[in-house]
Amino acid sequence: MTEYGGGRPMTRYIRHACAFCVLLLVALLVNAARVQVVQSGSYAANPANRRATIALYQQPRGDIVVGGRPVTGSVDTGEQLRWERTYRDGPLYAAVTGFASQLYGTAYLEHAEDGILSGTDPSLSPLPLWQDMTRRPTRGGNVVTTLNRAAQEAAYRGLAGRKGAVAAIEPATGRVLALVSAPSYDPGELSGNSEAASSAWARLNHDPEKPMLNRAVQQTYPPGSTFKVVTAAAALDAGVVRDLDASTHSPDPYRLPGTRTRLTNEGDGCRDASLRQAFAWSCNTVFAKLGVDVGATDMTATAQAFGFNDTRLRIPFAVSPSTFDTRVDRAQLALSSIGQYNTRATPLQMAMVAAAVADGGRLRTPYLVERTTRHGGETIAGGGMRPDRQVMRPSTADLLKELMTDVVRKGTGTNAAIPGAVVGGKTGTAQHGIGNSGVPYAWFVSWAQAENDPQPKVAVAVVVEDASADRGEISGGGDAAPIARDVMRAVLGR
Repeated sequence: MTEYGGGRPMTRYIRHACAFCVLLLVALLVNAARVQVVQSGSYAANPANRRATIALYQQPRGDIVVGGRPVTGSVDTGEQLRWERTYRDGPLYAAVTGFASQLYGTAYLEHAEDGILSGTDPSLSPLPLWQDMTRRPTRGGNVVTTLNRAAQEAAYRGLAGRKGAVAAIEPATGRVLALVSAPSYDPGELSGNSEAASSAWARLNHDPEKPMLNRAVQQTYPPGSTFKVVTAAAALDAGVVRDLDASTHSPDPYRLPGTRTRLTNEGDGCRDASLRQAFAWSCNTVFAKLGVDVGATDMTATAQAFGFNDTRLRIPFAVSPSTFDTRVDRAQLALSSIGQYNTRATPLQMAMVAAAVADGGRLRTPYLVERTTRHGGETIAGGGMRPDRQVMRPSTADLLKELMTDVVRKGTGTNAAIPGAVVGGKTGTAQHGIGNSGVPYAWFVSWAQAENDPQPKVAVAVVVEDASADRGEISGGGDAAPIARDVMRAVLGR
């Protein structure tokens, strides 16, 4: 009886021990849930946690594709960060691809489309819940660009290492056909995590020529006389000018309103010139007066319709806003209307100006990614044109096409002429520096239409920073126009 009675306390102890074990197990599960769910974000963001970084480089990165062929790749290093980015013709496409570095992150398309390229975008997995359960990594997808390989090569070859940029657009769709910045660099030098990559980063960032600056979309320049396309559009739309061949009643020199400053021209024949004459020979006095006659409100509205002062433009990476000052007096408005004072533009913006003229006054939002695909080629997203807006009346666009065609046929832009095609253009020389002492920037904006094409196929803007010609309109025609011609020929297949 004694042994039997003594078993009851023992049973109670076992129950207590079991209950305690259950409590410990529950506490362990709660703590695990706290760590893995509640605090997972903070652990993942901790710089000391390298698991996410290691996982990111455990598989090849997807490719950026131009003309059906990848311009990127990946190489197996056998190290902890296993796969490293490689580039084919890196300097040629650096302004588009940017870099994907194990040390310094990503830039441009490598950054904007990182989710697709790295395989972390949920759209890459047809069964995301199953993917989460199995924790199998998703292969990176591909980014198919709108670039025309021949046009890209022509632009890069034309700049030939000189500081400057080229942007080309298909007017009817907004597809970016070429985007080049020079001097350029090889993004493959930055891919790894070695001392060589660190040295390359330091060297490129301290280079006075700024090879990592994307001059096509991140650098703004005074557009000079190429902005006269915008001023002419404003004057025609506002009815300030109704006849291309009528006198504009413009003095030479022209005294800026409210000042004693007299504006002059590079050449003769600008006094009372018609809009046709003034456009062909780029008379500063005529366009400064036209800007004042149009007024700040309408000039601002036209400039902004073309895309100036737009801080939201993405292609898909950000484009620096081009600017037209909205708070100006009449003298400042006169200078703004000839592409000086605070007026500044990226080459992509000026290609948009030419594209709007070429497409009957409609402007398509430019874009660089045609579509994104899974590793096997199945399309995820893309296709279709981007939104457009009516920048000017179609009749105004027709008149501007006539004016721009005259510039190439018999004006300052004859170097852009292409046999078998109709080409319109506008040269420009933008002064800068203290007292305008810097070497002027040479500009050329243009569009081209082959004789058998129903509409223009390409619009181009070229800027050359270190133009070799003397300070006149001819530098735009001499330095920038031949580059634009070669890009347009490449797109037209000539």
